[in-house]
Amino acid sequence: MTENQPKKPSKSDRTRAQILEAARLLFAEHGYDGASIRDVAAHASIDPAMVIRYFRSKDELFARAAVVDLQLPALRVIDRNAIGETLVRRFLEIWEGPASGPGMGILLRSATSNEFAAEKLRDVFGNQVRPVVAAVSDPADAGRRAGLVSSQLLGLAMCRYLLRLPPVVALSHDEIIQKVGPTLQRYAVGEDGS
Repeated sequence: MTENQPKKPSKSDRTRAQILEAARLLFAEHGYDGASIRDVAAHASIDPAMVIRYFRSKDELFARAAVVDLQLPALRVIDRNAIGETLVRRFLEIWEGPASGPGMGILLRSATSNEFAAEKLRDVFGNQVRPVVAAVSDPADAGRRAGLVSSQLLGLAMCRYLLRLPPVVALSHDEIIQKVGPTLQRYAVGEDGS
């Protein structure tokens, strides 16, 4: 092997990746409570003991399968009047873009029935949404504003991607940006009338 050739993944790396792929698929489809270690192992065509060997517990497997990095833009450096539109565009990229992973879907589906998943989702929004919103208006009020932004986006995600409500699924990206962007704008910058 020369210096320029990438290192070939070991059998252990391939097994770990196979388990994670099966877990992502099953957690996204059935949520945390609906997917067992045995289900993941069967889908990955391995013994359940191997899942435990690599991930120690269902919670650790879930935590690794549901990694979410929103990669939100730094709102303080964009046009203040485009914050809502920027947030909704990023939301659509997260859920529908070519590089989107299943992490948010896994968390959202699971958080409705599992406290571990709900806490993980709260961490994503507390550690990723709140600081971005805090940078564009009063930091003392950032938690409330981030909560309002999150409620709007998670509600849209629930209706469009999990429940698949036909009128919401039928909305084009432009329609979503036009209708939801102004609401996110008010919430993010603190111009929500409260």
